[in-house]
Order: sequence, then structure tokens, then C-alpha cells
Amino acid sequence: MSLRDLYQEIIVDHGREPRNFGKLMNANHCQAGHNPLCGDKLMLYVLERDGIVEEARFEGVGCAISVASASLMIEAIKGKSIVEVEQLFDLFHHLVTEGRESDVNIGKLAVFGGVVEFPVRVKCATLAWHTLKAALTNNTQPVTTE
Repeated sequence: MSLRDLYQEIIVDHGREPRNFGKLMNANHCQAGHNPLCGDKLMLYVLERDGIVEEARFEGVGCAISVASASLMIEAIKGKSIVEVEQLFDLFHHLVTEGRESDVNIGKLAVFGGVVEFPVRVKCATLAWHTLKAALTNNTQPVTTE
């Protein structure tokens, strides 16, 4: 099995069986996101205490890339400080928009490196991330990729 096949398998797995799916009742940050082009919609819930993401969950529907991105994002941000989450956002965004990999290990998020080859899918991969950024800054406007 090639690395590309493995990456596709991880995206399909998280797209079909997302982790951290469902409402988080005690969230203190909540944000809606929508990608009108693909029809992806999600609601992101984050419990942050003392600058640390303690828990996060999401609900919604979308393509495999969008759902997998939200699922893997949440796995990556749990236990991280807001500063670390912001750095991870930047690393992920550079990866999917420019194909630029970092010296910093981003773990399973690296599976999205191929998205840069499909510009229409970048919005699918980044929806959860932009929604997260808005949630953590308490932006009350729904996030859209358009």
C-alpha cells in the first residue's frame, strides 16, 4: 500500500465514522460553518478553560474531506493551548493551500497534503478550521467559505 493510498484510507475512515461527533452540552464556544459550494454544514462546540482546549465536538453533514477534516482537527486540538491551536491552523492552512509542509510534525493532519492538487476541495478541508478560529474569538457571524 502506498502512502497516498494510506492517506486516502484515513480520510475515508474519518469521513464515514467521524470521531468526536455530536453536541457538546457544556461548550463555552460554539460556531456554525457552511460551505455553499459543496453543501458542507457543521456546528462546532469547544470547551476551553484557562486557554486550553479541553474538549471539542461537532455536528453536521458534508463530503468526506470536510467531515474527516473536522474529525482529525478535533483529535489534534484537544489538550492544546489556544496559541498551539493557532499555530496548527497556520500549518494546516499552508499545507492545503500551498502544499507547504512544515518541520513541525502535524500527525495525521498530513493526510490532507494532497488537497492542494484539488483547489475546489481546499474549502472543504478548511471549513472546520475557519469555524474553529471564529469560535475561539467569539465571532458571532456564521462562517462561510464563500
